[in-house]
Amino acid sequence: MASGICQIDFYVLEDQHKSVQQLACQLAMMAWEQGMKSLVILPDQRQIEQLDELMWSVPKGRFLPHQPAGQSGVAPVVLGTHVDLDDCQAQVIINLDTKVIPRPERFRRLLELVPANDADRKASRLKFRAYKAQGLEPVSHTMGGN
Repeated sequence: MASGICQIDFYVLEDQHKSVQQLACQLAMMAWEQGMKSLVILPDQRQIEQLDELMWSVPKGRFLPHQPAGQSGVAPVVLGTHVDLDDCQAQVIINLDTKVIPRPERFRRLLELVPANDADRKASRLKFRAYKAQGLEPVSHTMGGN
């Protein structure tokens, strides 16, 4: 992959009972297993705390080393907000916020997680168009309902 080019993938959930938070845990685990650091972007502190709790049990039977942004340590998965992007050392950004990631070319991969409900999908459609307008080529993956 050429330097300065970010691979952007949209993971579209089809099942209303699957959560983007669980998918974020699975994708962060995959990135860690491939030797890459991840930053999971969430809208606020409350959601950071919720995902922090979830990461202790998902994926089931596995331990995913993680920490909130701003804490000392070198966990391969960091949970933060948009303000943490500038100091980030991650190669992979997992975006659970409704906002576009600015200057995505700074990162190797950007994973946009799209919830199953239509009300939340509007923001994802706008993000897809925004990345296209920057000359990037996001790819969509449908995550089955099973």
